Amino acid sequence: MRPRLLQATPEVTEHADDSALAFDLQSGRPEAARLLVERYQSLLLGVCSRMLGHRHDAEDVVQETFVRALRSIGGFERGKPLRPWLIGIAVNRCRTWKSRQRLPVGGPALLEAHPDRHPAIQDPDDLAGALQNALGRLRPEYRAVFVLYHEQGLSYDEIAVSVARPVGTVKTWLHRARAQLAADLTRSGHVPPEQRPPSASGESHS
Repeated sequence: MRPRLLQATPEVTEHADDSALAFDLQSGRPEAARLLVERYQSLLLGVCSRMLGHRHDAEDVVQETFVRALRSIGGFERGKPLRPWLIGIAVNRCRTWKSRQRLPVGGPALLEAHPDRHPAIQDPDDLAGALQNALGRLRPEYRAVFVLYHEQGLSYDEIAVSVARPVGTVKTWLHRARAQLAADLTRSGHVPPEQRPPSASGESHS
Protein backbone atom coordinates (compact mmCIF):
# COMPACT_ATOMS: atom_id res chain seq x y z
CA MET A 1 0.00 0.00 0.00
CA ARG A 2 1.25 3.47 -0.88
CA PRO A 3 2.28 5.47 2.19
CA ARG A 4 0.08 8.52 2.62
CA LEU A 5 1.50 12.01 2.87
CA LEU A 6 0.99 13.59 6.27
CA GLN A 7 -2.02 15.85 6.52
CA ALA A 8 -1.92 19.31 8.05
CA THR A 9 -3.22 19.71 11.60
CA PRO A 10 -4.18 23.02 13.20
CA GLU A 11 -2.32 22.21 16.42
CA VAL A 12 1.08 22.64 14.76
CA THR A 13 2.57 26.12 14.88
CA GLU A 14 3.03 27.35 11.32
CA HIS A 15 5.02 30.53 11.92
CA ALA A 16 8.37 29.19 13.07
CA ASP A 17 11.09 30.15 10.61
CA ASP A 18 13.32 27.63 8.89
CA SER A 19 16.17 28.17 11.33
CA ALA A 20 13.96 27.30 14.28
CA LEU A 21 12.46 24.40 12.38
CA ALA A 22 15.90 23.02 11.54
CA PHE A 23 16.87 23.30 15.21
CA ASP A 24 13.73 21.42 16.25
CA LEU A 25 14.36 18.73 13.64
CA GLN A 26 17.96 18.28 14.75
CA SER A 27 16.77 18.14 18.36
CA GLY A 28 14.45 15.27 17.47
CA ARG A 29 11.21 17.01 18.38
CA PRO A 30 8.45 14.89 16.78
CA GLU A 31 6.16 17.78 15.87
CA ALA A 32 8.95 19.30 13.75
CA ALA A 33 8.75 16.52 11.17
CA ARG A 34 5.04 17.15 10.75
CA LEU A 35 5.60 20.88 10.33
CA LEU A 36 8.31 20.21 7.72
CA VAL A 37 5.86 18.12 5.69
CA GLU A 38 3.06 20.66 6.05
CA ARG A 39 5.28 23.54 5.00
CA TYR A 40 6.91 21.96 1.96
CA GLN A 41 4.64 19.14 0.79
CA SER A 42 2.80 21.21 -1.84
CA LEU A 43 6.00 22.73 -3.20
CA LEU A 44 7.77 19.38 -3.54
CA LEU A 45 4.72 17.69 -5.01
CA GLY A 46 4.52 20.39 -7.68
CA VAL A 47 8.20 20.03 -8.55
CA CYS A 48 8.11 16.23 -8.64
CA SER A 49 4.87 16.11 -10.64
CA ARG A 50 6.46 18.23 -13.35
CA MET A 51 9.72 16.31 -13.24
CA LEU A 52 8.04 12.91 -13.50
CA GLY A 53 4.81 13.67 -15.34
CA HIS A 54 2.66 11.52 -13.04
CA ARG A 55 1.18 12.59 -9.74
CA HIS A 56 1.20 9.12 -8.15
CA ASP A 57 4.89 8.69 -8.89
CA ALA A 58 5.48 12.21 -7.58
CA GLU A 59 3.76 11.35 -4.30
CA ASP A 60 6.10 8.38 -3.85
CA VAL A 61 9.15 10.52 -4.57
CA VAL A 62 7.99 13.24 -2.17
CA GLN A 63 7.73 10.56 0.51
CA GLU A 64 11.27 9.44 -0.30
CA THR A 65 12.43 13.05 -0.18
CA PHE A 66 11.09 13.65 3.32
CA VAL A 67 12.51 10.34 4.55
CA ARG A 68 15.92 11.21 3.11
CA ALA A 69 15.75 14.74 4.53
CA LEU A 70 14.89 13.54 8.03
CA ARG A 71 17.70 11.00 7.94
CA SER A 72 20.26 13.60 6.90
CA ILE A 73 19.00 16.63 8.85
CA GLY A 74 21.87 16.25 11.31
CA GLY A 75 24.26 17.48 8.63
CA PHE A 76 22.13 20.45 7.61
CA GLU A 77 23.82 23.79 8.29
CA ARG A 78 21.49 25.81 10.45
CA GLY A 79 20.87 29.35 9.28
CA LYS A 80 20.57 28.32 5.63
CA PRO A 81 17.16 28.03 3.94
CA LEU A 82 15.53 24.64 3.95
CA ARG A 83 13.68 25.13 0.66
CA PRO A 84 16.57 24.79 -1.84
CA TRP A 85 18.09 21.97 0.22
CA LEU A 86 14.83 20.00 0.14
CA ILE A 87 14.31 20.69 -3.54
CA GLY A 88 17.82 19.45 -4.25
CA ILE A 89 16.98 16.16 -2.55
CA ALA A 90 13.69 15.95 -4.48
CA VAL A 91 15.36 16.60 -7.85
CA ASN A 92 17.93 13.89 -7.16
CA ARG A 93 15.23 11.45 -6.09
CA CYS A 94 13.30 12.22 -9.30
CA ARG A 95 16.39 11.39 -11.36
CA THR A 96 16.85 8.14 -9.47
CA TRP A 97 13.18 7.29 -9.92
CA LYS A 98 13.35 7.92 -13.66
CA SER A 99 16.45 5.75 -13.91
CA ARG A 100 14.68 2.92 -12.12
CA GLN A 101 11.75 3.18 -14.52
CA ARG A 102 14.05 3.02 -17.55
CA LEU A 103 16.11 0.13 -16.20
CA PRO A 104 13.80 -2.24 -14.31
CA VAL A 105 15.12 -5.47 -12.86
CA GLY A 106 14.47 -8.16 -15.46
CA GLY A 107 15.30 -6.14 -18.55
CA PRO A 108 13.16 -4.95 -21.49
CA ALA A 109 10.72 -7.88 -21.29
CA LEU A 110 9.54 -6.62 -17.91
CA LEU A 111 8.63 -3.30 -19.45
CA GLU A 112 6.22 -5.04 -21.82
CA ALA A 113 4.78 -7.19 -19.03
CA HIS A 114 4.22 -4.19 -16.74
CA PRO A 115 3.05 -1.13 -18.69
CA ASP A 116 2.87 2.29 -17.09
CA ARG A 117 0.19 2.21 -14.38
CA HIS A 118 -0.11 6.00 -14.28
CA PRO A 119 -0.81 7.38 -17.76
CA ALA A 120 -0.35 11.10 -18.24
CA ILE A 121 -3.54 13.00 -17.54
CA GLN A 122 -2.89 15.86 -19.98
CA ASP A 123 -4.36 15.88 -23.46
CA PRO A 124 -1.43 16.34 -25.88
CA ASP A 125 -3.69 18.43 -28.13
CA ASP A 126 -3.98 21.04 -25.36
CA LEU A 127 -1.18 23.49 -24.71
CA ALA A 128 -0.81 22.24 -21.11
CA GLY A 129 -0.52 18.66 -22.31
CA ALA A 130 1.89 19.62 -25.07
CA LEU A 131 4.03 21.52 -22.57
CA GLN A 132 4.15 18.54 -20.21
CA ASN A 133 5.17 16.26 -23.07
CA ALA A 134 7.81 18.76 -24.18
CA LEU A 135 9.13 19.04 -20.62
CA GLY A 136 9.43 15.27 -20.55
CA ARG A 137 11.75 15.41 -23.55
CA LEU A 138 14.14 17.87 -21.91
CA ARG A 139 17.35 16.75 -20.26
CA PRO A 140 16.57 16.32 -16.54
CA GLU A 141 18.74 19.27 -15.51
CA TYR A 142 17.05 21.57 -18.04
CA ARG A 143 13.62 20.42 -16.88
CA ALA A 144 14.53 21.01 -13.25
CA VAL A 145 15.71 24.60 -13.67
CA PHE A 146 12.74 25.48 -15.90
CA VAL A 147 10.24 24.16 -13.37
CA LEU A 148 12.01 25.73 -10.40
CA TYR A 149 12.31 29.15 -12.05
CA HIS A 150 9.08 29.52 -13.99
CA GLU A 151 6.65 27.44 -11.95
CA GLN A 152 8.01 27.58 -8.40
CA GLY A 153 9.48 31.08 -8.50
CA LEU A 154 12.90 30.24 -7.10
CA SER A 155 15.71 32.71 -7.59
CA TYR A 156 18.84 31.85 -9.58
CA ASP A 157 20.76 31.54 -6.31
CA GLU A 158 18.22 29.14 -4.82
CA ILE A 159 18.20 27.03 -7.97
CA ALA A 160 21.99 26.94 -7.97
CA VAL A 161 21.90 25.49 -4.45
CA SER A 162 19.16 23.02 -5.40
CA VAL A 163 21.00 21.60 -8.42
CA ALA A 164 24.52 22.11 -7.02
CA ARG A 165 25.74 24.16 -9.99
CA PRO A 166 26.98 27.76 -10.42
CA VAL A 167 24.45 30.49 -11.19
CA GLY A 168 25.93 30.91 -14.68
CA THR A 169 25.24 27.26 -15.47
CA VAL A 170 21.68 27.61 -14.15
CA LYS A 171 21.08 30.56 -16.50
CA THR A 172 22.46 28.63 -19.45
CA TRP A 173 20.37 25.56 -18.72
CA LEU A 174 17.28 27.74 -18.35
CA HIS A 175 17.93 29.48 -21.68
CA ARG A 176 18.45 26.17 -23.44
CA ALA A 177 15.31 24.73 -21.84
CA ARG A 178 13.27 27.68 -23.12
CA ALA A 179 14.73 27.36 -26.61
CA GLN A 180 14.12 23.61 -26.79
CA LEU A 181 10.57 23.92 -25.44
CA ALA A 182 9.77 26.69 -27.92
CA ALA A 183 11.15 24.60 -30.80
CA ASP A 184 9.17 21.56 -29.66
CA LEU A 185 5.92 23.52 -29.27
CA THR A 186 6.46 25.18 -32.64
CA ARG A 187 6.86 21.80 -34.35
CA SER A 188 3.64 20.61 -32.71
CA GLY A 189 1.81 23.74 -33.87
CA HIS A 190 1.15 25.13 -30.39
CA VAL A 191 3.45 28.17 -30.72
CA PRO A 192 3.71 30.37 -33.85
CA PRO A 193 7.26 30.28 -35.36
CA GLU A 194 7.76 34.03 -34.88
CA GLN A 195 7.53 33.58 -31.08
CA ARG A 196 10.50 31.24 -30.90
CA PRO A 197 13.49 32.63 -28.94
CA PRO A 198 16.95 32.55 -30.51
CA SER A 199 18.89 29.28 -30.32
CA ALA A 200 21.07 28.72 -27.25
CA SER A 201 23.49 26.47 -29.12
CA GLY A 202 26.28 29.02 -29.03
CA GLU A 203 26.47 29.28 -25.25
CA SER A 204 29.53 27.87 -23.54
CA HIS A 205 28.32 26.91 -20.04
CA SER A 206 27.58 23.26 -19.31
